[in-house]
Amino acid sequence: MTAKAITAPFALARSEAPERAPEQLSLRAKTSGSGASVALRGLSKSFGPKEVLKNVDLTVPAGQFLAIVGRSGCGKSTLLRTVVGLETPTKGAVTVGGGRAGLGRIMFQEPRLLPWARVIDNVRVGLPSSEPKSAARAAAQAALAQVGLADRGGDWPSVLSGGQRQRVALARALVSRPQLLALDEPLGALDALTRIEMQELIENMWLDQGFTAILVTHDVSEALALADRVVLIEDGRIDLDLTVDLPRPRRRGSAEIGRLEETILDKLFNAGGRPSDDRPGVAAPDAPEARRAIA
Repeated sequence: MTAKAITAPFALARSEAPERAPEQLSLRAKTSGSGASVALRGLSKSFGPKEVLKNVDLTVPAGQFLAIVGRSGCGKSTLLRTVVGLETPTKGAVTVGGGRAGLGRIMFQEPRLLPWARVIDNVRVGLPSSEPKSAARAAAQAALAQVGLADRGGDWPSVLSGGQRQRVALARALVSRPQLLALDEPLGALDALTRIEMQELIENMWLDQGFTAILVTHDVSEALALADRVVLIEDGRIDLDLTVDLPRPRRRGSAEIGRLEETILDKLFNAGGRPSDDRPGVAAPDAPEARRAIA
């Protein structure tokens, strides 16, 4: 089956899960059995003469949290969109969950809420149209409670903060209990504190539900805070595949995370450096701030 067979009503959400011991956190998602495996074989994708992905082979075990990092234009978002069926491979194949359709949902940087629908009805969009109205409403209300918005179902999206709108989008993505959640830089527009809060929420939801998660991000620190494994894409190919074997919850700024971050950034910078945003082709200063955000 190619990625085209996967449907993806677009959504996202947030939840307040009870605190667990680190050993429970590290095992829960891998033992729940509710995630879908993902396999890419010889995957290539071109837009006209431009080859964006080049013969990519990648296997993501069921229940794993994978982060994909790389510079702007390296092909990471194209890879994610191909996995969930929003792009069709030029060559090769994508198989999700053994070839079954409808297993994936995706969350974008923008919440993409319907402005004319109340919050609870935005969450209901993530459920099949065949779902009875009363059951769909109950499921949507439960999803809002999981993301800490139990009392906001009757509100309009326009009165919510940016972080709250992303919680609604997360609830919409997860209300149907998908086996795969694709995250295309969903936290990039949030302020620093809200971003950390949303990272913890996504991690808690993943631990609770056991779905497979694939996150595209420019933020190496974010990738290491969340993922079991980090893949670096460079020029349409996998240039680094790094296991993050650290207990959860992870300590931000720890020496262990710092060493892994240096490994990723050294590989990235040795591959040609990060072009400056305002001077394409000119390497940006090798400062900590420049190295942490890789595009």
